Amino acid sequence: MSRLAQTHGLTDVQREILSTVRDFVDKEIIPVATELEHRDEYPQDIVDGLKELGLFGLMIPEEYGGLGESLLTYALCVEEIARGWMSVSGIINTHFIVAYMLKQHGTQEQKDHFLPRMAAGDIRGAFSMSEPALGSDVSAISSKAVEDGEEYVLNGQKMWLTNGGTSSLVAVLVKSDEGHPEGTAPHKSMTTFLVEKEPGFGEVRPGLTIPGKIDKMGYKGVDTTELIMDGLRIPANRVLGGVTGRGFYQMMDGVEVGRVNVAARGCGVAQRAFELGVRYAQQRHTFGKQIAQHQAIQFKLAEMATKVEAAHAMMVNAARKKDSGERNDLEAGMAKYLASEYCKEVVEDAFRIHGGYGFSKEYEIERLYREAPMLLIGEGTAEIQKMIIGRRLLEEYRFQG
Repeated sequence: MSRLAQTHGLTDVQREILSTVRDFVDKEIIPVATELEHRDEYPQDIVDGLKELGLFGLMIPEEYGGLGESLLTYALCVEEIARGWMSVSGIINTHFIVAYMLKQHGTQEQKDHFLPRMAAGDIRGAFSMSEPALGSDVSAISSKAVEDGEEYVLNGQKMWLTNGGTSSLVAVLVKSDEGHPEGTAPHKSMTTFLVEKEPGFGEVRPGLTIPGKIDKMGYKGVDTTELIMDGLRIPANRVLGGVTGRGFYQMMDGVEVGRVNVAARGCGVAQRAFELGVRYAQQRHTFGKQIAQHQAIQFKLAEMATKVEAAHAMMVNAARKKDSGERNDLEAGMAKYLASEYCKEVVEDAFRIHGGYGFSKEYEIERLYREAPMLLIGEGTAEIQKMIIGRRLLEEYRFQG
């Protein structure tokens, strides 16, 4: 076990779970990750292994067949998995955001129907907010649901859907004007629909098409797709929580969990980059000695390790804040911002330590160098995190003059 990024105060159960996940990562993910990533191949065997370990039910309550663990336990598992291959952590992240939203906001019927099968990994979740014409401006959503008797008819195009092809349940955020007077704030006229579909590409249910995988610079293996709704009919009992107009708040609650997850992914990738850098620095020799003995390299290693440690501490704090039931948007925003920026910097330093070999696809650091940028934009850009942090700080430190 590495000296870096240790978490104090864990229970015996938490330590056992993390030890099992770390062993799985070392034996089943790291040896095959780069080869699968270069082929952009979905890691089916790895996903099946995670299913056997029960990780798809990690945060789902025991009454629904899950392990009932905390966000902290989940985040630490994500950190380990991302250390092996970030794409795998993305597969379970979207699943857990949907499971969390169901647990927190779903009707009893929705929980009973979905959560046991999600805990078993038989239903895989994905969630969808973004659209082609909007980035971080969620209020500009144009996809729309129109009430038609006991159903809603959904139309519109969604973008950047992780697990779009392999998922069988998608939480989709759309506008829903019925019951909301003209002039209602945009975020108060949005609804989350629970859309069941067949895994795969093409028309996966009448009115719903998943065109195919988006070709990406990194974050390969996991399928990232569009989602096109054209007269998609959804029964009213598949409105999350049973009431329209609450979708924005439900999604933002899920995104807070997602931001802790992205922070954990940044921590995991940074840890792996440090491991690769410090190992290579002791293998490569220049001017008659290991490059690790050169002061310039030691300074890099010191900075890298400090960033790994700081990012991990902030991620753990954000997870524990959410677990306590307190508002954690400030801590989650800080953790996501710091961890993603530090991850990029640690990976680049490890890349520099590798010299020309870092540019070769034979070395793992090349893959990490292409993966790290996704964390800078996933679950909100650095600029969005700064806006959240700034607003919350002004609330906490309001000047009473």
